Amino acid sequence: MNQFLESVSSFFSGGDQLPWCSRDIIAACEKEVSEAASDASDEAKAESIMRLSWALVHSRQPEDVNRGIAMLETSIDNTNSPLQKREKIYLLAVGYYRNGDFSRSRMLLDQCSKIAPDWRQALTLKQAIEDRVTKDGVIGMGISATAVGLIAGGIAAAFLRRH
Repeated sequence: MNQFLESVSSFFSGGDQLPWCSRDIIAACEKEVSEAASDASDEAKAESIMRLSWALVHSRQPEDVNRGIAMLETSIDNTNSPLQKREKIYLLAVGYYRNGDFSRSRMLLDQCSKIAPDWRQALTLKQAIEDRVTKDGVIGMGISATAVGLIAGGIAAAFLRRH
């Protein structure tokens, strides 16, 4: 019985394996970016911005996630390395996943798979999206079936009162 309750709880909680990031980590990354802006090499600046972007898209706060998406979208065109481009595209996919834009996230993961077809992180996120879309569909069908049942019950009750 406990396993059944755990599986139902996992089903409704989402169950993705993506890490979350706290406000403290984001604040530390923001401090690192501001310190790097004044006296670090371009590479160090880019790395600190990348860490901040990672922290933002893994935040529980939608405004942080949106800020991370904006930072990544701004910087992706200036990326020459395929590895860095893959990382930025993946982080964008995480951000859109966190925002509930599953189709855009899936599209970005398809771009990742063109760069690195067997990259486990991207494949795991893609599976999480598929699971989430399936779960949302099942929940929607359950809500619809309940509504139809309530309406039919109301009609039947009204019909029985008249007769």
